[in-house]
Amino acid sequence: MRRDSRLSGVLHVLLHMAEFEKPVTSERLAVMMQTNPVVVRRVMGGLRELGLVASGKGHGGGWTLACDLDRVTLHDVYLALGAPGILAMGHRSETPECLVEQAVNAALAAAFEDAERLLLSRLGDVTLGQLSVDFHARLSGRQRNLQDNHPDDA
Repeated sequence: MRRDSRLSGVLHVLLHMAEFEKPVTSERLAVMMQTNPVVVRRVMGGLRELGLVASGKGHGGGWTLACDLDRVTLHDVYLALGAPGILAMGHRSETPECLVEQAVNAALAAAFEDAERLLLSRLGDVTLGQLSVDFHARLSGRQRNLQDNHPDDA
Protein backbone atom coordinates (compact mmCIF):
# COMPACT_ATOMS: atom_id res chain seq x y z
CA MET A 1 0.00 0.00 0.00
CA ARG A 2 1.38 3.36 -1.03
CA ARG A 3 1.63 6.12 1.58
CA ASP A 4 0.82 9.75 0.91
CA SER A 5 4.04 11.59 1.74
CA ARG A 6 3.02 15.01 0.41
CA LEU A 7 2.76 16.61 3.86
CA SER A 8 6.23 15.43 4.84
CA GLY A 9 7.66 16.54 1.49
CA VAL A 10 6.05 19.98 1.60
CA LEU A 11 7.18 20.59 5.19
CA HIS A 12 10.70 19.62 4.11
CA VAL A 13 10.63 22.07 1.22
CA LEU A 14 9.11 24.91 3.26
CA LEU A 15 11.89 24.63 5.82
CA HIS A 16 14.50 24.66 3.07
CA MET A 17 12.83 27.74 1.58
CA ALA A 18 13.13 29.48 4.95
CA GLU A 19 16.91 29.20 4.61
CA PHE A 20 17.03 30.90 1.19
CA GLU A 21 17.26 34.67 0.91
CA LYS A 22 15.93 34.76 -2.63
CA PRO A 23 13.17 32.98 -4.58
CA VAL A 24 13.60 29.27 -5.29
CA THR A 25 12.61 27.87 -8.69
CA SER A 26 10.20 24.99 -9.15
CA GLU A 27 13.06 23.05 -10.73
CA ARG A 28 15.24 23.41 -7.64
CA LEU A 29 12.35 22.52 -5.34
CA ALA A 30 11.62 19.47 -7.51
CA VAL A 31 15.13 18.22 -6.87
CA MET A 32 14.59 18.61 -3.12
CA MET A 33 11.24 16.81 -3.31
CA GLN A 34 12.52 14.21 -5.78
CA THR A 35 9.67 14.89 -8.15
CA ASN A 36 8.76 16.79 -11.31
CA PRO A 37 8.58 20.63 -11.41
CA VAL A 38 4.97 20.35 -12.63
CA VAL A 39 4.07 18.51 -9.42
CA VAL A 40 5.85 21.20 -7.40
CA ARG A 41 3.91 23.97 -9.13
CA ARG A 42 0.61 22.18 -8.48
CA VAL A 43 1.38 21.66 -4.78
CA MET A 44 2.81 25.13 -4.29
CA GLY A 45 -0.26 26.62 -5.99
CA GLY A 46 -2.42 25.27 -3.16
CA LEU A 47 -0.03 26.75 -0.61
CA ARG A 48 -0.14 30.09 -2.46
CA GLU A 49 -3.95 30.14 -2.34
CA LEU A 50 -3.77 30.06 1.48
CA GLY A 51 -1.05 32.71 1.61
CA LEU A 52 1.76 30.43 2.76
CA VAL A 53 3.98 31.05 -0.28
CA ALA A 54 4.22 33.59 -3.09
CA SER A 55 5.55 33.23 -6.60
CA GLY A 56 7.31 35.51 -9.01
CA LYS A 57 7.75 35.05 -12.74
CA GLY A 58 10.64 35.77 -15.04
CA HIS A 59 14.34 36.10 -14.39
CA GLY A 60 14.99 35.94 -10.65
CA GLY A 61 11.49 34.60 -10.05
CA GLY A 62 10.46 31.56 -8.10
CA TRP A 63 8.79 30.65 -4.84
CA THR A 64 9.21 32.47 -1.53
CA LEU A 65 7.66 32.06 1.89
CA ALA A 66 4.83 34.52 2.48
CA CYS A 67 4.05 33.57 6.06
CA ASP A 68 5.36 33.82 9.59
CA LEU A 69 6.77 30.39 10.46
CA ASP A 70 5.73 30.84 14.09
CA ARG A 71 2.08 31.29 13.12
CA VAL A 72 1.69 28.44 10.61
CA THR A 73 0.96 25.00 12.00
CA LEU A 74 1.43 21.63 10.40
CA HIS A 75 -2.37 21.45 10.36
CA ASP A 76 -2.47 24.61 8.22
CA VAL A 77 -0.13 23.00 5.69
CA TYR A 78 -2.20 19.79 5.79
CA LEU A 79 -5.30 21.84 4.93
CA ALA A 80 -3.41 23.63 2.13
CA LEU A 81 -2.75 20.22 0.61
CA GLY A 82 -6.49 19.60 0.46
CA ALA A 83 -6.77 17.65 3.74
CA PRO A 84 -5.72 14.28 2.30
CA GLY A 85 -6.99 11.12 3.96
CA ILE A 86 -5.19 10.40 7.21
CA LEU A 87 -5.64 6.65 7.47
CA ALA A 88 -5.01 4.06 4.82
CA MET A 89 -7.32 1.58 6.55
CA GLY A 90 -11.04 1.44 5.96
CA HIS A 91 -14.09 -0.78 6.07
CA ARG A 92 -14.39 -3.80 3.84
CA SER A 93 -17.89 -2.63 2.98
CA GLU A 94 -19.43 0.74 3.87
CA THR A 95 -23.01 -0.58 4.11
CA PRO A 96 -22.85 -4.23 5.13
CA GLU A 97 -25.95 -6.35 5.59
CA CYS A 98 -24.10 -8.76 7.88
CA LEU A 99 -24.62 -7.90 11.56
CA VAL A 100 -21.11 -9.09 12.41
CA GLU A 101 -19.62 -6.73 9.85
CA GLN A 102 -21.82 -3.91 11.14
CA ALA A 103 -20.39 -4.46 14.64
CA VAL A 104 -16.85 -4.51 13.23
CA ASN A 105 -17.47 -1.31 11.27
CA ALA A 106 -18.88 0.46 14.32
CA ALA A 107 -15.84 -0.42 16.44
CA LEU A 108 -13.37 0.49 13.70
CA ALA A 109 -15.17 3.74 12.87
CA ALA A 110 -14.87 4.91 16.47
CA ALA A 111 -11.17 3.99 16.58
CA PHE A 112 -10.51 5.67 13.21
CA GLU A 113 -12.29 8.87 14.31
CA ASP A 114 -10.33 8.98 17.59
CA ALA A 115 -7.02 8.45 15.81
CA GLU A 116 -7.74 11.10 13.19
CA ARG A 117 -8.91 13.63 15.78
CA LEU A 118 -5.74 13.08 17.86
CA LEU A 119 -3.41 13.36 14.87
CA LEU A 120 -5.05 16.53 13.56
CA SER A 121 -4.90 18.04 17.04
CA ARG A 122 -1.19 17.25 17.30
CA LEU A 123 -0.57 18.76 13.85
CA GLY A 124 -2.22 21.93 15.15
CA ASP A 125 0.18 22.04 18.11
CA VAL A 126 3.37 22.24 16.02
CA THR A 127 4.43 25.29 14.02
CA LEU A 128 6.86 25.59 11.15
CA GLY A 129 8.86 27.84 13.48
CA GLN A 130 9.27 24.98 15.94
CA LEU A 131 10.49 22.72 13.15
CA SER A 132 12.96 25.40 12.09
CA VAL A 133 14.29 25.71 15.65
CA ASP A 134 14.70 21.92 15.79
CA PHE A 135 16.54 21.95 12.45
CA HIS A 136 18.93 24.68 13.62
CA ALA A 137 19.62 22.83 16.88
CA ARG A 138 20.43 19.67 14.90
CA LEU A 139 22.66 21.67 12.53
CA SER A 140 24.49 23.27 15.42
CA GLY A 141 24.98 19.88 17.07
CA ARG A 142 26.37 18.41 13.87
CA GLN A 143 28.78 21.32 13.44
CA ARG A 144 29.98 20.94 17.07
CA ASN A 145 30.44 17.21 16.51
CA LEU A 146 32.50 17.82 13.37
CA GLN A 147 34.67 20.35 15.21
CA ASP A 148 35.20 17.95 18.12
CA ASN A 149 36.21 15.13 15.77
CA HIS A 150 38.43 17.26 13.52
CA PRO A 151 40.12 19.92 15.63
CA ASP A 152 42.28 22.38 13.73
CA ASP A 153 46.03 21.95 14.08
CA ALA A 154 47.08 25.20 15.72
